[in-house]
Order: sequence, then C-alpha cells, then structure tokens
Amino acid sequence: MKKYTYLTIFGLIALFVIYGCSLFKSYGKIRVLSRHEEKVSLQELEINYQDYTIYYAGLSVDTAAAIMFDPKNDGKTLIGNKWTQIEDKETLLELIGWIQTYIEFDPRLWKIVGPDEQFYGYLFCACNHVVIKSVDDTTMYVYDLQSPLYTEDGPSLWEEKIFDPAR
Repeated sequence: MKKYTYLTIFGLIALFVIYGCSLFKSYGKIRVLSRHEEKVSLQELEINYQDYTIYYAGLSVDTAAAIMFDPKNDGKTLIGNKWTQIEDKETLLELIGWIQTYIEFDPRLWKIVGPDEQFYGYLFCACNHVVIKSVDDTTMYVYDLQSPLYTEDGPSLWEEKIFDPAR
C-alpha cells in the first residue's frame, strides 16, 4: 500500500513539474550578443536611432534604469506600462550617458528574444535579470526595471545615522 502511495505522490510531483515548466514557455529572455552580432554596438544604435522605437525605464532621464530599442517595421512589438518613449537623439545620448555611469553594476547591451528565440530588440541596462512575458505571437511585454540608484545594496542613511530626523 505504501508503494502505491509513494508512486502516486511521485506522479503528482512529476505532473506539477511538467506543468510548471510549460508555463515558462511564454516568457522572453535577454541574451548576451553572439560573436557575429557584436558588430551591433551602442554607437550603431545611436547612429541609426531613427530605425527604432526607443523607450526608457525610470522616473526621469537622469535616473533611468534601462533603454529599450524596438526595431521599426519588423512585425514585432515590445510594450510596457512604465516605459517612456523618446524621439530625439539628444535625449538618447543623455540616457546612455547616465546609464554608463553605473559602472559598479556593469551596464551592457543585451538582445531581447522571445520564447521561440526570435529577435525582438535590444536592451541597454545595468542589470542581468528582466521579466519579459509573451502577449501574443508578435508582442512581448517588458516589465518595469528599477534604477540601480534605488537598489538596497548596503546600509541606508537611516541605519548609519547620517540623517537623523530628530536634529
């Protein structure tokens, strides 16, 4: 009897694992550029900025967390609620400059791929994890990113008593 109980439990666990893994098929990923794609650089994206719909994540240009480049006329779309679209090269250059200052977080250019490994665009950020969910066959939803300026990586001003509201 115990043998059948263990087999039933094992079967249920296996079923949940298979079902859980199938849910991840609807998520996109960011990938490091391969050797033949290394020719696509941030400078190339700056020069050809008009070929992309460009968004940034963050409260303002000077606290941006990431820049997303969605190629125009490729039949695919990147969307997100808290991403702000930019149109001009000056703002793009300012955003790139601010993100490049996050040197301790290693900013880099990533490619965004869908669940089927199809190319959707580029992401320039000082992060290594992004949640990207498939909406339909041609649309990926990119969740908001938090600026490295607001990450908790050490004691806060309150904990160090640098800022004392009682003074």
